[in-house]
Amino acid sequence: MSRSQQIAQAISQPAPPASTKKPMPTSIDGMLKDKRFLNQLQAALPKHMTPERMARIALTEIRKNNTLGQCDPLSLFGAIVQSAQLGLEIGSGLGHAYIIPFRNKRAQRVEVQFIVGYRGMIDLARRSGQIISLQAHAVYEGDDFDFAYGLAERLHHIPTSDVYNRGEMIGVYALAKLRDGGHQMEVMWKAEVDQIRNQSKAADSGPWKTHYEEMAKKTVIRRLFKYLPVSVEMQRAVTLEEQAQIGESQDHPLVFDTSNVFDGEYQSETEHSKEILNTTTGEVTKD
Repeated sequence: MSRSQQIAQAISQPAPPASTKKPMPTSIDGMLKDKRFLNQLQAALPKHMTPERMARIALTEIRKNNTLGQCDPLSLFGAIVQSAQLGLEIGSGLGHAYIIPFRNKRAQRVEVQFIVGYRGMIDLARRSGQIISLQAHAVYEGDDFDFAYGLAERLHHIPTSDVYNRGEMIGVYALAKLRDGGHQMEVMWKAEVDQIRNQSKAADSGPWKTHYEEMAKKTVIRRLFKYLPVSVEMQRAVTLEEQAQIGESQDHPLVFDTSNVFDGEYQSETEHSKEILNTTTGEVTKD
């Protein structure tokens, strides 16, 4: 019996006496409005974000995409917590991150994948403190564009002023200026971007379909990350991106113990180990 089935069975039992803990809500809407779930978000969020705002944004995304409402509730909540831990807002408003339905054929259920947007990648990179600026741009047929790698590395790009006849997009590039005075750049032609896209299980849905240019920019930024001083957050974002790209279940779904639901801790279970975060002290231990 899966963990979600155990939870469903546990909360379907007769109502407990008033002295016991309140049963965990089974619906997504109920989870995002339950104070105990909001407390878990509060523990993960940076100071400038509130759990109520994250919950409202998540509910808005669910209403915009009916399939999200059919996803495993714990998978969805886990994706929201992952977004909170990275300090990124989900949804197309800021373009920081997205939550995409994903059918887990092995588990025979619909789960949620957390995907970092290109603006989210830039935000994470700037937080490292080692990068002064990071930018990505798309190149079109009508642009004046030239670049070269090597000892005399250069990049020249003047976008065409005729925005209505700029032609097809032919590539993207990313450029980072480092605090020590150096720089790193990466250029990808559209064929290279499409090769990456075709490897994704969400190649024909989600942001690849609705925000192709932004996803292309994120792809070249992710490749540039290999040469940049990265933070733990950036490494985590890249790992999640790689899992989403190959259609693998991400390791963010939370598993709650119904015997002591939200009693100061939540558990994140992977295939080999279980991490327990004490939301009072912030200490993480492995079981």
